[in-house]
Amino acid sequence: MDQFEVLGQSLGKDRFFIIGGPCVIEKRDMAIRIARFMKAACERLEIPYVFKSSYDKANRTSWQSFRGPGLKEGLNILASIRNEVGVPVLTDVHTVQEAEEAAGVVDIIQIPAFLVRQTDLLMAVGNLGKPVNLKKAQFIAPGDMIHAVNKVLKTENERILVTERGTQFGYNNLVVDMRAIAIMAEFGFPVVFDATHSVQLPGGQGTSSGGQRQFVAPLARAAVAAGAHGVFLEMHEDPDRARCDGPNSLPLHEIPRFLDDLLKVYQAVHGAE
Repeated sequence: MDQFEVLGQSLGKDRFFIIGGPCVIEKRDMAIRIARFMKAACERLEIPYVFKSSYDKANRTSWQSFRGPGLKEGLNILASIRNEVGVPVLTDVHTVQEAEEAAGVVDIIQIPAFLVRQTDLLMAVGNLGKPVNLKKAQFIAPGDMIHAVNKVLKTENERILVTERGTQFGYNNLVVDMRAIAIMAEFGFPVVFDATHSVQLPGGQGTSSGGQRQFVAPLARAAVAAGAHGVFLEMHEDPDRARCDGPNSLPLHEIPRFLDDLLKVYQAVHGAE
């Protein structure tokens, strides 16, 4: 499916869009502030926007790492953002039971990269009828993502996004192969580039992942030039104090100018005014 609608916004191949928010929900007030800021920044440019944050980061490097507020409180906060700020929301799930509960709140359900080969989870999420964002695993080829897509399609759910987030390259490092954008676009669904997770250094700080946020902007511009229809970003009011993915998250105040740049690239590629 080339495009679909979530909470009055159209996501698809004919209009640049943004998915973004803090990696994990830290505090309700902060999450709402970020959602409001992002909504205003995107509305200024007439860019569809989806708020993203996690209620539980189940794949943290260390058992001591902050994981989030948990399913119940996290979904309550996401519901507040959806209702009070008026933007669609996306979150990732890890089990079939979580997916069933999240479906009552969120507009898009995300399959984490590490779980994208889990057939039961993909088909259960597909059967819920919600749009699905499939994150490409760091350890599989872009062309192999067609199998994840086909698992969701088997449920007759065609509202699918496919997201590139880098490929494991040696230890504690990821690289981005821009060919992946074109390869996955051949599946017939919108392709998203996860600009912030793609500069992660998995486990690079010993008990947590590192990151190289200075490369977010050039890689995002390159991905949009290569044909990405949307960009996935993580941002924070103070990334150096973020409780998850701070090293690869963007400072919130840098986002408006960055969106200007990305939209100009998209317009140049697609001939839009």
